[in-house]
Amino acid sequence: MLSKKEPPHYLGHRRRLKDRLMENPRALADYEILELLLGYVNVRRDNKPLAKELLHRFGSVRGVLLAREEELRGVPGIGPGALEFVTLWREVWARFHEQPLRERALLNSPDIVAEMARARIGASEREEFWMALVDTKNRLIGWEQVSQGTIDQAVIYPREILSVAIRHKASGVILVHNHPAGDPRPSSDDVAFTRRIVSAARGLDVRVLDHLVVTAGGYFSFQAEGML
Repeated sequence: MLSKKEPPHYLGHRRRLKDRLMENPRALADYEILELLLGYVNVRRDNKPLAKELLHRFGSVRGVLLAREEELRGVPGIGPGALEFVTLWREVWARFHEQPLRERALLNSPDIVAEMARARIGASEREEFWMALVDTKNRLIGWEQVSQGTIDQAVIYPREILSVAIRHKASGVILVHNHPAGDPRPSSDDVAFTRRIVSAARGLDVRVLDHLVVTAGGYFSFQAEGML
């Protein structure tokens, strides 16, 4: 007589984790949160060892979800499904922070744009240049990518920035780019470029409200530092 095959032990464990999640999400440890997330990708495996290894390598749940693709590929057990899941999560997170654009938020603090920019490009492996465009009342009317470059440089010209502003009939712009290396402090080239943009924009009655340099962990504001 054939005996009934017992279900894998991790299925019962995963069910108990989900029950605890619904009862009190904050009670779950970081590795348990990652374990549950991975369970939607790696359905037929015990994900606890992988979750713990990810935390060991990247330090936190945030560190895991913001890790570069090449770094994640180096973790045994991370396959295409997990990479697709992380990419999807990042896109959801970026769109969540871009909601002020749809609400035409009043930009009275660099924090609004910085948070939006960090969610979109803070963890990008390549340098990207974006612009937030505002009307005469400093309400957000556009959020545009102007260029994407290499790991340490995005080639951009003042005329490209000003043409975007003119096309949107923007009264002002906030310049944004990321530093993939993780240090938000502007380089001498960043400073010189900003001065050229401010000078060129002045002749077209376009206000340069700020230039933000963002990373996954923070940002630098030219305006807040008295550099505009």
